[in-house]
Amino acid sequence: MTDGAQLIVDWTHVRRRASGLERIACELFSPAALAPLSVRTQEAGHGRLSMAARQMLVLPAAAVTTPHSVWVFPGYPPSPLFSLLRERAIFYVHDLFLMTRARDLNSAARAYMAKPFHFAVRHMRYFLANSVTTAAALSAHTAPDAVITLYRPEVRDVFGLALSGEREPGDGTTLVIGCIGTIEPRKNFLAAARIRATLSERLNRPVELHIVGREGWGGDYCELSGMAHVRLHGFLADDAAAAVIRRFDILLCSSEDEGLGLPLLEVQHGGVAVVAPGGPVFHEVLGASGTFIDPSQPDAAANTIMSLIGSSGWRARSAQLARANIANWNARARDDRARVIELMSELLRKVERKGVRGAECPS
Repeated sequence: MTDGAQLIVDWTHVRRRASGLERIACELFSPAALAPLSVRTQEAGHGRLSMAARQMLVLPAAAVTTPHSVWVFPGYPPSPLFSLLRERAIFYVHDLFLMTRARDLNSAARAYMAKPFHFAVRHMRYFLANSVTTAAALSAHTAPDAVITLYRPEVRDVFGLALSGEREPGDGTTLVIGCIGTIEPRKNFLAAARIRATLSERLNRPVELHIVGREGWGGDYCELSGMAHVRLHGFLADDAAAAVIRRFDILLCSSEDEGLGLPLLEVQHGGVAVVAPGGPVFHEVLGASGTFIDPSQPDAAANTIMSLIGSSGWRARSAQLARANIANWNARARDDRARVIELMSELLRKVERKGVRGAECPS
């Protein structure tokens, strides 16, 4: 490829380490991650207006004036104007909540993101998906000629949990259940709190629920903050988060749905036992390493967790399964990356060939 054929990645939403969208953009779509391709990122200034203006107007205008470029959108939905450039635009889809769970969106997401997402899914051609579950759901809504390629993230030990060794069970009196994620209705942390209370009653011992994640929209944060034995840590940098996570006996996911559930994998570097809903994406991500519940049934969920922690050698067994699962997942992720590099390379070759033909003058 010539120097003119370039991959341009939308990083307008990347400002701080605060969300899965930003983490994925940095780890899967950086120049280093996509080497040896020629990659340039497009960033925005501070403030939402700057971000919105670049996403909706500046980026499509830049795409028109750079015909030897392929554009990648790993965060926010692209401007509808990119439907006119569908042969050189790629949209990474984390989940379909903007289409399927409108009731769980805040007003900003409904006003700014939902309609462009619908439009992109219907009209764009090239998509990347973070899981088999997301890819299958996406395929039901795309155009007949759409190409959907898996690009599962290779999960690093971002919290340094593998270096800390096995978690010690402490004084044996308090069971610590952890959750990770923004506190908003879809994460369903109120269900986790109900499971905590039921477990404490059944076990006749203290059970604490620790949640690492920023306050989102809705009233769940206020309700949780008034509950006994529930600790809200807010958003924490990796080192501070690691100190909290190392105290977890169990990571509990109570979410109503996820596109992937990256923290479920990240904590497995530390051998933490993971309890999650029984939906398809959770089985895909956790496999044999997961313990599955229905968060809406606190009694049954408590029984399942009691069976887990009541079995002999459960910590060591959970750690072994967790680390085996991470190894298998990362092997598949590396295969995905090779396929994605080839897809992007082919699109760059196409725009290069088209540009060369367009530059030819008749004799």
